[in-house]
Amino acid sequence: MQYLENEDKLKEECGIFGVFDHLDAAKLTALGLHALQHRGQESTGIVSFDKNHFHAEKRIGLVSEHFTKRRVIERLPGKSSIGHVRYSTTGEPILRNVQPLFADLTSGGFAIAHNGNLTNGLTLRHKLIKDGSIFQSTSDTETILQLVAKSKKKNVVEKFVDALLKVEGAYALVALTNNELIGAKDPLGIRPLVLGHLDGKYILSSETCALDLIGATFVREIENGEIVVITKNKIESIKPFPACLPRPCIFEYIYFSRPDSILGGVSVYNCRKAFGIQLAKEASLEADMVMPVPDSGVPASIGFAEQSNIRFETGIIRNHYVGRTFIEPQQSIRAFSVKLKHNANKILVRGKKVVLVDDSLVRGTTSIKLVRMMREAGAKEVHMRIASPPIKYADYYGIDTPLKENLLAANKTIPEMRKFLGVDSISFLSVDGLYQAMGHTQGRDAKNPQYTDHCFTGDYPTRLLDQFGKKNIYNLTHLSEIGKE
Repeated sequence: MQYLENEDKLKEECGIFGVFDHLDAAKLTALGLHALQHRGQESTGIVSFDKNHFHAEKRIGLVSEHFTKRRVIERLPGKSSIGHVRYSTTGEPILRNVQPLFADLTSGGFAIAHNGNLTNGLTLRHKLIKDGSIFQSTSDTETILQLVAKSKKKNVVEKFVDALLKVEGAYALVALTNNELIGAKDPLGIRPLVLGHLDGKYILSSETCALDLIGATFVREIENGEIVVITKNKIESIKPFPACLPRPCIFEYIYFSRPDSILGGVSVYNCRKAFGIQLAKEASLEADMVMPVPDSGVPASIGFAEQSNIRFETGIIRNHYVGRTFIEPQQSIRAFSVKLKHNANKILVRGKKVVLVDDSLVRGTTSIKLVRMMREAGAKEVHMRIASPPIKYADYYGIDTPLKENLLAANKTIPEMRKFLGVDSISFLSVDGLYQAMGHTQGRDAKNPQYTDHCFTGDYPTRLLDQFGKKNIYNLTHLSEIGKE
């Protein structure tokens, strides 16, 4: 049996990291990727440049399985490098799709790593192939690489800008050339990218937690629609897109980013705790204890417990040493897969009214098993509280959401979900409550939403050309019907 670490969670997108003109570029990149490992566990890669040649090392698996070995790092000489950790949302998890991608262009070498997903990537790809381009991967990142290669602009930076003017969707990018480290963020700022400083040298990273690990100083976030070009003597900011209000992905705060990261000037941990506080205000109840679904539900459950004045307990114990694969015993052992990772603290739970708090609910398959586990441990009542709104719509910006027919909240009412999960009650954080917890006291601005929140609202911030053709579709509350056309 293939055992998935987060079988009932939204899968992370990717993580990117870049270092320019530092003696320990490859080592620092490996460390940065290790800090970003939560963003993608399928594959990892690093490309370095030594003033004469580009060097690449790409692997299927975790950073710690490959880039902690000295002989691998020694094959990545040079003072500049970029790296990537990946969970595939477009393209298969095979070696030829592992990033960074590299090509020799007329202007020199060009390596690129991407976090996000293009919503017109396939449309552009088909046109490029028709015009004679040859693709070596099935990743949408190669579409950007091909556009750079075919651009008629004079230099590599202008070619890069020209390419980005043609793509749509969500992206944070790092690119390495013979002379520059380039970072870019989509016009809405859906995907995160930050700038750091270490020993007088610049760093680019998906999150601040990677800067912390290597001892770098946080400088600022790359702005939405901004392209930064880092050279030996300066850093230049280019803003080629029309100005628009930023809409960062709300799931960075709910689930994806590491709790110790700072995003949009606020602590991700504090946001998650605030979600739990707001949830308790909206869905209070009497119970003996509040317990998190480990580990992602911990901050929200702490906030819920504090606001509810109900004691916080660790009623589910997580095994952190579950491997990627496991031999499944005979079927008579019930709920084997979930017990590989979780087990009930029976002495604590028996005879008690318990509240399980989690950050999100996707299919509900793991939640069913956890509720059953609580019942079998002797819990008197089992209630569930979800510190985000119901997920009703698929994502096309780099989050691997199931199809709508597999999203529990898209297909069942609250009473139906309560029965399906076997809980005594279930409540979700409201959309306005989510925004209020983020500091927007009036809730969600329907005319100009502060975040990309389509999984809850159906309000997609860009066209979805690959999914629904040339229809200029926004506010897709009827998405399931359109998808069947």
